[in-house]
Amino acid sequence: MTYDIIVIGSGPGGYVTAIRAAQLGFKTAIIEKENLGGICLNWGCIPTKALLKSAHVFKSLQHAEDYGLNKIENPGFDFSRIIARSRDVANKMSQGIRFLMKKNKIDVIEGTARVKAGNKVLVTAEGKENEYSAQHIIIATGARSRELPNLPQDGKKVIGYRQALSLPEQPKTMIVVGSGAIGIEFADFYHSLGTEVTVVEYLPNILPLEDEEVSKHVEKSLKKSGINILTSSSVESVDTTIGRGVKAKVNTKSGEKVLEADILLSAVGITANIENIGLEDVGIKTENGKIVVNDWYETSVSGYYAIGDVIPTPAFAHMASAEGITCVEKIKGLPIEKIDYGNIPGCTYCHPEVASVGLTEKQARDKGISVRVGKFPFSASGKAMANGDTDGFIKVIFDVKYGEWLGCHMVGDGVTDMISEAVVARKLETTGYEVIKSVHPHPTLSEAIMEAAAAAYGEVIHV
Repeated sequence: MTYDIIVIGSGPGGYVTAIRAAQLGFKTAIIEKENLGGICLNWGCIPTKALLKSAHVFKSLQHAEDYGLNKIENPGFDFSRIIARSRDVANKMSQGIRFLMKKNKIDVIEGTARVKAGNKVLVTAEGKENEYSAQHIIIATGARSRELPNLPQDGKKVIGYRQALSLPEQPKTMIVVGSGAIGIEFADFYHSLGTEVTVVEYLPNILPLEDEEVSKHVEKSLKKSGINILTSSSVESVDTTIGRGVKAKVNTKSGEKVLEADILLSAVGITANIENIGLEDVGIKTENGKIVVNDWYETSVSGYYAIGDVIPTPAFAHMASAEGITCVEKIKGLPIEKIDYGNIPGCTYCHPEVASVGLTEKQARDKGISVRVGKFPFSASGKAMANGDTDGFIKVIFDVKYGEWLGCHMVGDGVTDMISEAVVARKLETTGYEVIKSVHPHPTLSEAIMEAAAAAYGEVIHV
C-alpha cells in the first residue's frame, strides 16, 4: 500500500490538502480516526454557525414589530431540535467531504495513525494494524480543547466546546471561562436563548487579539444585551460536588467572588494533537507543544510535513487549508509564494460580528508608523438602517507615507462576509486613495469600507 502523499487528519487542513494533491496528480490517501471533516466541520466552525443562526432567527422573531409585522406572542423554541439541526448540518457536510474524496479518487483509510521511520504510517482500526508508505507524509491532526490544571473538564459540569454543541438540555445558568472567539460565540448563543451567562476573562479586554476599540465596543454591546462580563479576572478553583451545578471561585478587580451555575464552559484555547502519533520515534522536532516546520511546512525529518493547528501559526480553518495547498504545491515544484501571515483574516460570529485583518492601531503606532485612521459607524449607513441593525463600525488604518492599507477592523452585522475586500486589496497593495476611488454599490454595508477610508483622508461624505 504505497502512495505519493498520505495526509493524516481530515479537517479543513487535511481534506483540502488531499484534494489539492490529487488535483496535482499525486496518488493520495487520507487517514481519519473519527469523522471526515475533522473537528471544525463536525464539532467546531460549521455546527456553531448553525446554532448561532437559530439564535439569530429567534431574536428576529422577538422583534417582528420593529419591521412592521404583527407581534409574535411568546415565540418559543425547542432546544433539542436546535441542537439536532446543528448536528444534521455537520453530518451533511461530512457526507459532502466523503463525496469529494471519491470524486478525486482519494483513498480514505479509517483508523488511528502513527508515523514511523522510513516514510511509513501504521494505522490501527478495530484491533488490526496495517502499514502504509508514502514519499510524503503530511500531519494535519488538529487540536482539542485546552485543559487548565485548576479547571479539569469532566464533560458534564465542566465542559469544552464539543460538549457545548450537544448538551441534552439547555442550562439555566452558565459560566464561560475565556473570551476568545469560541467563548464569546457560545456565550452569545446560550444567552440569546435565555441562559444567564457570565464570561470570565483573564486579560483586560474580551476578544483580546482584536483592536482595542473593537473589543470595548463588543463588550459594551454584550453587556447591554444582558451578558455579565468580568475582565481582569481568573478562576482559581472549581467545585463540582455541590449537587447538579458547579461553584467557581473567581479573583476579580473588586476582590474574590463565588459564581454558581449549571455548567462551566472552559474556552481557554486549544492544545495541538501531537501526542502518541510517533513523532518521537521518527525524530520530528517539537517546541512548546507544536511541530517545528520551515516556510514550506517541512519538519526536521525529510519526507514529513505538518500544517494547521499542530504548528505555531494562527489556528484558523482557512489558515490550515492555505498551508496544506502551499505545502503540496511546493512538493509539486510549482512556482509559489510563501504565505503572508500578516494578511490572514480573523472572524468571530457573535452579535455583533467581528472581523479583522492586518495591524491594529496600537500595533502600527508601536512600530513607529505614522498612520491615518478612519472610522465609519453603521448608524450612518442607509443599508444598516434599513436592516434594522446599526450596531458597530468599520475602522481602517493607512500608512501616511505610502497610503498602504495596514489594517481593517470591523464590528457589526454581516462584517465576516465583508472582510475579504480588505484581504484582497491588501494582497494587491491597494492604497487608501484607490479604495476611496473604487465605486462601491449603494445601498450596501460594504460602502462603509469606502466611507471609512474617506474618513481617514478627511473626505468622508455621510458623517
